[in-house]
Amino acid sequence: MDHTRTRTRTRRAASAATAALVLAGIVTAAGPAAAATASCTPRIQVLGSIGSGGYQVGNPQSEGVLGLGTANLSVGRSGGRAVYWTGTRLHKVPLPETSPSGAVLAVNKGGLMVGAVYGADGYLFTYRAGDAAVTRLPESDFLSADADVNDAGYVVAATRTGRGAVWKDGLKVRELAVPAGSVPNTRVDTVTAVNNRGDILGMAREDYEVPETGEHMEGTFPVLWPAGGGPAKALSRTSNDSYVQDLDESGRAVGYDWNGMGYRYLPVTWTPPYAGSTSYPGVLKTHPYGTLEAISPTTGVSVGTAKFHPDEQTLPDQAQLWPGTGPLLALPRLAANRASTASSAADDGRVGGAAVNAAGTLKPVIWTCATKQAYQPE
Repeated sequence: MDHTRTRTRTRRAASAATAALVLAGIVTAAGPAAAATASCTPRIQVLGSIGSGGYQVGNPQSEGVLGLGTANLSVGRSGGRAVYWTGTRLHKVPLPETSPSGAVLAVNKGGLMVGAVYGADGYLFTYRAGDAAVTRLPESDFLSADADVNDAGYVVAATRTGRGAVWKDGLKVRELAVPAGSVPNTRVDTVTAVNNRGDILGMAREDYEVPETGEHMEGTFPVLWPAGGGPAKALSRTSNDSYVQDLDESGRAVGYDWNGMGYRYLPVTWTPPYAGSTSYPGVLKTHPYGTLEAISPTTGVSVGTAKFHPDEQTLPDQAQLWPGTGPLLALPRLAANRASTASSAADDGRVGGAAVNAAGTLKPVIWTCATKQAYQPE
């Protein structure tokens, strides 16, 4: 497949008529990302929200910007529901009020969103601003919390079959198998990203017993399905579970290494041609652990969250940014000594996530000109 995408972890978006976007209240960009970055004003933009809950350490958040589309369009969740924003204005995706919780996980540059309804009867859907209803994707009994869409409109995700899948124009067009030679019972656990070139990123999970010893082995490892439909390839493994989260246009993957017993999160990157390419950017100076959750399409900026063990919270979690070289940097908190997290990054300098305000309420936020705001803490 020839996938073309301008993504912003954003978990991304395909072409739609400009007039339709304007009618929906989405302002399209007039110039390149570089111009937008040069003219932006550094600030923390607080978006409209449904919920009023606080930050849940170690758990998925009920509020947050998960994807950044063209200009003033962003997507995510609020009050545990699937939503999108035009500027700071919140819009609910038209799902039945009786549906379980959900989220819009990604948007491409043309406004095509991909989202999920969670629960026993969960499923994936696509949606464009202004549509009367979502389009439910066939055979998308939704298993994981991840999905993506590129600018050509290809949607990727894992399914309950133990494989990944690719959809286009509402139809399933490809299945994604585990790498050849995998041990029995290996399954596709998550599919997290697709870039414009057509590379697809995800994780496989092993669950087996060693015949000679009877020892039970379980864990995850990163997988890349190359553009053009080539066979899956396993990326370099870390010493613990390897969670790949996002992929840029050059093929650089970001994620984290996780040791569940010790709640040990460490940011990790994988760089083409991948063999032996695993590297550790380090952690934020003030925190012992951290993640990388997203990478901008072409500028090399990665974002995530600096963490402590939940039982040893010397400082609250904090959104962090890595420019691609040098140390991890902190993004400003919305309020002093309140938690924040970052989960999406765009070429125009925006970073999306969530942050707790002075009243203790979690809010979806966007850091504009994020690299200009990022700093090395004392």
